[in-house]
Amino acid sequence: MLKRIWGYIKQLFRGMAQSAMDPEVEIEQAITEARAADQRLRNQAAKVIAHRTQLEARIERAASEVGEAREMAKQALLKAEEAKTSGDSAALEKWTSAAQSLAMKIQAAESNVNGLKEQYEIALTQAEDAKNAVQQNAMRVQELAAKRMQLLGKLEQAKMQEAVNSAMESMTASLERDSAPSLSEVEDKIEARLAGAKAHTELRGVTPEGAEQELKEAVSLSQADAKLEELRQELGLT
Repeated sequence: MLKRIWGYIKQLFRGMAQSAMDPEVEIEQAITEARAADQRLRNQAAKVIAHRTQLEARIERAASEVGEAREMAKQALLKAEEAKTSGDSAALEKWTSAAQSLAMKIQAAESNVNGLKEQYEIALTQAEDAKNAVQQNAMRVQELAAKRMQLLGKLEQAKMQEAVNSAMESMTASLERDSAPSLSEVEDKIEARLAGAKAHTELRGVTPEGAEQELKEAVSLSQADAKLEELRQELGLT
């Protein structure tokens, strides 16, 4: 049970850490690690190829030693044959012994050459495998570099869109918090005032004060009409 809880906690913190990491930093880390791995692979491949080159040099030296030993053995045999013809037993024994010693050296040198050739065949295969691995990994690094550019472009687009979204959200919040009334609110206030004025007028008409005011207005209007008639007579317009 404790193990499961601990695993859950680790997964939780891992998820939090991943969500908190900057995508651009993660992209750069990925390409940096890929290039470092490529460099390590190149160094290892260089050692494999260098081993093949060293074996080539050793085979060449060993073959040269075999050739020299064979020539010396031939010379020893000729000397031994001359000593035998001349009846020089001491010289015969000397050159025969030298020829035998050289023959043993030839056997050891040829065995060494054969062993080096076997190693060389293996080294050839390993060198080719190493070069192929370097070539394939180099292509992978190039693909990652291209992918890096693509991801950075998408990330920049995402940042721009996030900035636009943030600006729009700020504008919306600002409009919601703005104290200035909207046109619909102003219209509602005007209609309310107009309705109130009409209501007061209607109420005033059914009250004594309203009737009295109406009568005064009628008298004033009548007096005004009389004054206009007087002015017409003076002007001879009647």
